[in-house]
Amino acid sequence: MLSLRTPLPGATGAGRPSSCFWLVVPALDEELVIADTVRSLLTLADGENRLRVLVVDDGSNDRTSTVLKAVDDDRMMVLRRDPPEARQGKGAALNAAYRLIRDLAREEGTADETVVGVVDADGRVSRNLLTEVDRYLADGTSGAVQCRVRIRNRHKLLGLLQDIEFGCVADAAQTVRDTVGTVALGGNGQFVKLSVLMAFGNDPWSSCLVEDTELGLRLHRAGVRVRYVRRAVVTQQAVVDIRRLVRQRARWAQGNLQCARHLPGLLASRHISALGLVDLLHYLIVPWFVPLFTLLALLFLGIAIQVGLGGTALFPIASGTADAASAWLTWLGALLLPGTVWGITHRLRSRDEPLWRCVATSMTYPVFLVLGSLAGCRGVVRHVGGRADWMKTERLAEPAVVEGRRAS
Repeated sequence: MLSLRTPLPGATGAGRPSSCFWLVVPALDEELVIADTVRSLLTLADGENRLRVLVVDDGSNDRTSTVLKAVDDDRMMVLRRDPPEARQGKGAALNAAYRLIRDLAREEGTADETVVGVVDADGRVSRNLLTEVDRYLADGTSGAVQCRVRIRNRHKLLGLLQDIEFGCVADAAQTVRDTVGTVALGGNGQFVKLSVLMAFGNDPWSSCLVEDTELGLRLHRAGVRVRYVRRAVVTQQAVVDIRRLVRQRARWAQGNLQCARHLPGLLASRHISALGLVDLLHYLIVPWFVPLFTLLALLFLGIAIQVGLGGTALFPIASGTADAASAWLTWLGALLLPGTVWGITHRLRSRDEPLWRCVATSMTYPVFLVLGSLAGCRGVVRHVGGRADWMKTERLAEPAVVEGRRAS
């Protein structure tokens, strides 16, 4: 384990000091994945960047602590939190890690060159991650970056759907946001300069259910530039159980609803462009209307089925559609085309899945969107009802990680 007095590995050298990276891994009952994650992070040191890994054991009741003790590396440190401080949410765990890092950096005189990264307990990173992050933060205009996210267990149908979502749809959205200044921070693969975090006091992360998104909003309000790094990749596990997937997305939806409290500050901020404001307002306001959108979608589905079966349309929007086959083809085309486009785009950009599988999987994308709508409705109900209790996402056992293997 890392002593509080152990100097950072690596030499600074001449010229601009290289970044001091602290990779924080929040861990709550993560015995299935934590060892491989830590070992993969420790392979990132390349002599140019100074690296430490800080695992926050947030009151685990399984073998997480025992597994971590078997990792023998002076660059790793374990911060054990016990009740009543433990299990207060990911934000509280990250804040505890931040305060420790801040105090150590002040003692060592490295606060100005320290970067704090967050990697989930199931995260694996590409070998170029530190180099790419350092390149973006070294220009002096950026205070934080978000890396591209991919899904590892995409051999499952739900896994590939989520890989299309993260690695293609979200990737395209983040690339656009990078041009308008509204890049969203994610819970996995976010990097923030310590000096930026210090401007927010002792608790830069909040108790919000999407503490990562909220931190990003606070940075945008303060005029801190957040960049998107496409060439550095963090992979994570997909949720491949429908019930757990809906529960996860409902938590995200409710978290976005909680972030609506930032609307006045965003509207008043002089640091956000008009296009950027439209984007931010979109993902803060739209979740409130998910139940209405869901009802409308079901209504139009009923109309399409009625017309397709040769019945008389109940609403003018469907009147005049006499050819049932044409009606069905038109409806199915409109339903399947967006997902098919994303499936083909995923194949062309990533080239790590067969085209036939990308297209076949994309045919189920409408069902995936329906699950998201149901989760959004559940999030609204929970938020209006004042419920904020949540279970963490369960991990899956995986084959051992090959040392030095590049994340895809």
